[in-house]
Amino acid sequence: MTEIIAHHDTAEQALMSRVADRVRRAREAKGIPRRVLSEQSGVSPRYLAQIEAGEGNISIALLHRVAVALDHRIEWLLSEDDPLQNEALRFAALYRAAPAPLRAEVLARLTAQGNMRAHRICLVGLRGAGKSTLGQKAGAALGLPFVELNRQIADLAGMPVTEVMALYGQEGYRKLEAEAVHRVVTTHDALILAVAGGIVAEPDTYATLLSRFHTIWLRATPDDHMARVRAQGDTRPMAGNPEAMAQLKSILSSRETLYARAGAMLDTSGHSEQQSLTDLLALIHARGFLS
Repeated sequence: MTEIIAHHDTAEQALMSRVADRVRRAREAKGIPRRVLSEQSGVSPRYLAQIEAGEGNISIALLHRVAVALDHRIEWLLSEDDPLQNEALRFAALYRAAPAPLRAEVLARLTAQGNMRAHRICLVGLRGAGKSTLGQKAGAALGLPFVELNRQIADLAGMPVTEVMALYGQEGYRKLEAEAVHRVVTTHDALILAVAGGIVAEPDTYATLLSRFHTIWLRATPDDHMARVRAQGDTRPMAGNPEAMAQLKSILSSRETLYARAGAMLDTSGHSEQQSLTDLLALIHARGFLS
């Protein structure tokens, strides 16, 4: 009996260690901190810390939430075999065994993935980073149309975005947001697109942006973000909310890893509008986004 109990304990510990390793690997592959995974899955940071440490017990329901948030099936977290690793090894073996012409064709097709972005440029970042201002002026300088995704969402819904949020909530807005991105991709081969700051927290929609656009993160300090919003005449961020700056810093911190997945980054902090525009045009040229 003692040996059976010891065997079960060992098997359970192996399972917990396997789940810990795979959750951690999947989270790191998506480039998101634990607090963002907590927001997306609805599982508390404390539970996530326990999972990744291979400690404690977690219900199947909560583990399923984590798997969904990481874009994986729960079976992958639990199975003894690692399907992703096995699949990669299988494709690597097939590639090595293939004749040279076939390997060249496969490589060419994989390389052509970059062409899916065409001449589409997408500016990401928090509100106040300069996406609309710089995007519009860069578009004029480069002869490209400038599109704000929220206007596309409003067109799809037949109402302002504020009404979309009021009627359909965050979930309805995100569905229209994904649809609007798809419409932009299918109707434009060349443009500059500005998107809302929170789009990077939607895994599928952000994945579309990263694969179909040359993405540029317009980065700025929290103080610059807040000052620019207020300079636009919008006092809502500070009105009746003394914790507004702390909240802004928290949001920026939680999304920083996600923004960093963009193809390029431009720091606009402390720079004039003209200097930032010059830097943006230089970056687009240097990275060959329109070549």
